[in-house]
Amino acid sequence: MQTWTWSDREFSLVPDGRGWTLQCAEPGGGVLTVGTGLFPGVYSDEALEKARALVRQTHPVGVNLIGPDVNHALPVTGVRIVGPAVAHPNFIRWTGDSVAFPSPG
Repeated sequence: MQTWTWSDREFSLVPDGRGWTLQCAEPGGGVLTVGTGLFPGVYSDEALEKARALVRQTHPVGVNLIGPDVNHALPVTGVRIVGPAVAHPNFIRWTGDSVAFPSPG
């Protein structure tokens, strides 16, 4: 079993009969199965690399920013109120020491 921490959560990769099982430890002491039968026929080092990449995609670390929606301002007694653009938030992901915007599509 190989264990690592990502975003304050402990993940483990355990071999099973069909490939690898990816698990996540819950705060209460339980174990959540993220996936089973993953990466069949792959050795442990490559499976760990693929599992870490999978965890980074499924459990992103970042902040959700909601900017102003300037295209849909609300007129209220002669003043145009610009509310948040909740339909199109930006999600900034941290990868190491840098910040990356997710690619569209």
